[in-house]
Amino acid sequence: MNVEINGLNTHYLKEGSGENVLVLQGWGTEIELYSAVISEMAKKYTVYAPDFAGFGKSDEPKEPWCVDDYADFVIAFCEKLGIKKTILFGHSFGCRVIIKLLSRENCPIEAEKVILTGAAGIKPVQSEGAKKKASAYQRGKAFLSTPIMKKLFPNALEKLRQKHGSADYRAASPMMRQVLVKTVNEDLSHLLPLVKQETLLIFGRNDDATPLSDGQRMEKEMPNAGLAVIENAGHFAFIEQQYLFLRIIDSFLGIDN
Repeated sequence: MNVEINGLNTHYLKEGSGENVLVLQGWGTEIELYSAVISEMAKKYTVYAPDFAGFGKSDEPKEPWCVDDYADFVIAFCEKLGIKKTILFGHSFGCRVIIKLLSRENCPIEAEKVILTGAAGIKPVQSEGAKKKASAYQRGKAFLSTPIMKKLFPNALEKLRQKHGSADYRAASPMMRQVLVKTVNEDLSHLLPLVKQETLLIFGRNDDATPLSDGQRMEKEMPNAGLAVIENAGHFAFIEQQYLFLRIIDSFLGIDN
């Protein structure tokens, strides 16, 4: 299905009946990746799952968005489809957006429960080696951004960015690379105490994108959070250990099988 949100063609899935669940995806994924989770929750709930702007089959934003812009996008989506009360499910980047939403004083979305898996939002502490690499990159970026270097070597700056960028950065379009830079560097740790809803955190023991230590910190700093750790799973625990992941979801949401 498709709907226009703030002038952007937005693809979304809808499945099931009952009270609402809103699924918010990880960076650069297609919402169909979450089909097993969506179908499981649809046994008891009406599940809405949009592709974020610039993800999957949805239009890219017309300018580089920050996390707050994606929170506004979710609010507009809910208003368009008449969603007021909902359970929120987020993976990775989607968790950033949920944290932003729930930390707002006058958020129009009433979240009854929250599920965060592989949750992003805590900025990692850089090692000394990483700091040196980042410093060298910034120096190179400043040098290649000068007018004379841009004229002599017009592609050099983009090559430097690709060399030092993550796999997500290299795979993204020019617009979404700008979005990635704006969103991934924002530290949301100071907002964690403002997420007061009953929250289930699910982390894979071997997650190297959002480490388990992030989940442990979230459990401590969110007033009403509990942490479930899945062994032999990484950042995509809902795929890598699908059966166990779905049973944890079932228990939290009261879904009978």
